[in-house]
Amino acid sequence: MKPYTKFISIVIFLLSLSVYSQKTIWLDVDLKETNKINSVYYKVISEDKKKENYFYKSGNIFRKLNYLKRKPIDNFSEFYESGELKISGKFENGLKEGIWKIYYKNGKIKEKGKYKNGDKVGIWKSYYKNF
Repeated sequence: MKPYTKFISIVIFLLSLSVYSQKTIWLDVDLKETNKINSVYYKVISEDKKKENYFYKSGNIFRKLNYLKRKPIDNFSEFYESGELKISGKFENGLKEGIWKIYYKNGKIKEKGKYKNGDKVGIWKSYYKNF
């Protein structure tokens, strides 16, 4: 009975690995695929290809994206390597849409403006770092 229990445990373990498996792709500074040695970032793609999380080589989060039919959707976030928010915005049907903000490392807004169908529209405001 003991060998049977071990066998079942191993099968369950291997199945759980395949269910939660994710693909890691190493990227250079231009986010083009490269090898691990020359990489600056890496991305982890969920098995269902609906989420991509990009990381600095150090392991800190760089960018978060959600996909629907291979197009970015929903909220977008990009971070400095130290963890502070760098860019925030939203995608609709693969295009930038609505208010987007770019931040300084200290958390204050650097730029703020609006996108419509992927194009900048209206007035974009830039802010000094010390205000």
